[in-house]
Amino acid sequence: MTKQPVSVNGVVRWKDVGVDEDASTETKDMKMGVLRQEIGEVLRSVRQRQGRTLREVSHSARVSLGYLSEVERGQKEASSELLASICAALDIPMSQMLREVADRLAYAEGLLVPDTVPSDLTEQYSREFGRVNGGEAAAAGAR
Repeated sequence: MTKQPVSVNGVVRWKDVGVDEDASTETKDMKMGVLRQEIGEVLRSVRQRQGRTLREVSHSARVSLGYLSEVERGQKEASSELLASICAALDIPMSQMLREVADRLAYAEGLLVPDTVPSDLTEQYSREFGRVNGGEAAAAGAR
């Protein structure tokens, strides 16, 4: 892909040649929207599994009810601080929420997502890093 200088109102900017501007903007917006929507859907799913109301979670997270509702509907892009607050209110690690989002995105992209670590990798990890049945090898050797 090449870039070409384009003058708009006396200001020169570089533009990708051979790419339809509307199509590239639409693709970028769609990707951002997918992530935002997936985060919202996962948060809503977790909240509903817990049988909690939007009002309860918004109060615990110290976020306005309307804003939390917009985040769940994928209309607002939540900051990492806000996501941390919502996850704390839902009593789930942010890593777990993001893992579920990543799995959903991978599925939407048509990628296979393993839900477990293959046993050969588990054994290799155990040998390389001295893990014994989830405990440290040093702790096992001290017994």
